[in-house]
Amino acid sequence: MRVTTKGQVTIPRGVREVLGISPETEVDFIEDNGRFYIVKTNEPNVTGKFKKLRGIASSKMSTDEIMSLTRDS
Repeated sequence: MRVTTKGQVTIPRGVREVLGISPETEVDFIEDNGRFYIVKTNEPNVTGKFKKLRGIASSKMSTDEIMSLTRDS
């Protein structure tokens, strides 16, 4: 298996099937005595200054209304 210049690898189909990994599945890497394990996680790995705000927004506006606010008129 080769790592791309972006640090990406393809998880073989058989491994994805055994782990139940499908597109958009969140995974994590766990280190144990110099060995790394890939595990499926239940939560998105959100980092940065907006982590505590993720998922708390609510709005009665439609997507089109929100998008129109972000665009120049």
